[in-house]
Amino acid sequence: MQTQQAPGSGYAGRHVRDPSDGSVQQAPPDESFTVEADVLTSAAQGRLKSFIERIERLEEDKAAVMADLKEVYAEAKSEGFDTKILRKVIRLIKQDKAKRQEEEALIDLYLSAIGELA
Repeated sequence: MQTQQAPGSGYAGRHVRDPSDGSVQQAPPDESFTVEADVLTSAAQGRLKSFIERIERLEEDKAAVMADLKEVYAEAKSEGFDTKILRKVIRLIKQDKAKRQEEEALIDLYLSAIGELA
């Protein structure tokens, strides 16, 4: 059986993978296992903290952008624009031109097939 290793910890984990079927199982208790060995190294702790800080900062930025988008859509709505159609236009603009044309052709085909296109 192959021992799994916890990322950044520098010690063998408590789970093992059985090479015959690839299943992961609880490893038998190791008497030499100590609490100190279960702690991330200081370098791993630093990297973890860095990842968390970056994610938090990006989540804050995302929330700010979402609030700005909400304001722009509200402003457009107050001036009489249909925000549902506006969102669809934005989605279509982002789409590849060939893909958009293919989608429009399929929509026309399906509509004509059910008699909805005059």
